[in-house]
Amino acid sequence: MLTTASDHIADLAEFVTASPTSYHAAATVAERLREAGFEELDPRRPFDGVAGKRFVHRDGAVVAWVAPEELAEDAEFRIVGTHTDSPSFKVKPSSSIRSAGWSQVGVEIYGGPLLNSWLDRDLGIAGRLVTMDGEVHLVKSGPIARIPQLAIHLDRGVTEALKLDKQQHMQPIVAVDLQRPIVEYLAELVGVDAATVAYHDLYLFDTQRPAVIGAQEEFFASARLDNLSSTHAGLTALESLGEGRHVNLLVAFDHEEVGSATATGAGGPILQDVLERIAAGYGLKLDATRAMFARSSCISADSGHLVHPNYVGHHDPQNRPVPNAGPLLKINANQRYATDGVGAAIWLDACRRAEVPTQAFVSNNAMPCGSTIGPITATRLGITTVDVGIGLLSMHSAREMCGVKDAWYLARALEAYFTG
Repeated sequence: MLTTASDHIADLAEFVTASPTSYHAAATVAERLREAGFEELDPRRPFDGVAGKRFVHRDGAVVAWVAPEELAEDAEFRIVGTHTDSPSFKVKPSSSIRSAGWSQVGVEIYGGPLLNSWLDRDLGIAGRLVTMDGEVHLVKSGPIARIPQLAIHLDRGVTEALKLDKQQHMQPIVAVDLQRPIVEYLAELVGVDAATVAYHDLYLFDTQRPAVIGAQEEFFASARLDNLSSTHAGLTALESLGEGRHVNLLVAFDHEEVGSATATGAGGPILQDVLERIAAGYGLKLDATRAMFARSSCISADSGHLVHPNYVGHHDPQNRPVPNAGPLLKINANQRYATDGVGAAIWLDACRRAEVPTQAFVSNNAMPCGSTIGPITATRLGITTVDVGIGLLSMHSAREMCGVKDAWYLARALEAYFTG
């Protein structure tokens, strides 16, 4: 565990920079786990033991755990759930576009990005190339793309109403006359013969590095804080953890931004599969496994909203979270967040023991409320789940903002949850 907020935020900056896509984020988590002494298990093979420090890495998701040698009768699963993906733009097949003398790359919208925030930024392309032999090659370019705005001289009404057509206005330029498909350029970056590339999963990303900003250096501006801030906090809480009484897990799902209904999303089988295989590794049969589920809990850690000083009417008038006052306990009467009284007590106890502040977040009744992996996990597994996360401004922007202290506070609270 990093001992100061400034050390934590510097480490988060490096983590975000190394993780332009969910595939890179999962690979970065896996590499750090190996360095911390975790053993990787192949999910395609029977587990050769479940005690100690272990993890499974699949595509853009990771499940890691620290488990005791002997399982007590009252042992629990203590789970921190996050996600690795962020809103972006995915490169289409047959992506080369020629328009008015420009070369562009065809993209489709992934999740719900704030489209205007992606305009006039220096963008890279990253993701994975899959060759005909099934090998996966992670790739990350430098700044090679841009989605330019129309000059105000050609649209005098733009300051009153910016209207962006997702198909017509959001295709990035990459050259005047690109001499080869963009996949060939990316294949060359990783030393792969483009003719052997079967398919790709490629996304745009903002190449600007994260930065500590503000007159008092109390804010952190970065891409993909939703939700790499939680993934990083859960990782730092777990990677230095020693053996305890319970089975402590970090699950970093993929595809939360598009509904989680995938093999590596929270709606898929990946977490339940690992939990049941761990239980089986201790010799537990079905009834004992389900009893262990009933004793267990999950902290769903995802980002929330800070009160916006220019739009205070969009927030609840009594609950107005501010930066550096602690991570949020996220509450919704219609269970868009999974928090209830029991889950809230688990979170508040962890914050008390970690000596970190926390704030409540609840939506204005006139505003829609987003959701998280929390209700999906609770529904799928029947495990008590509580939704928390650091507060952001500009959520789903190409560049979001949080308080410097809040990410560190979250990591400390998650560590206390694991060890309490």
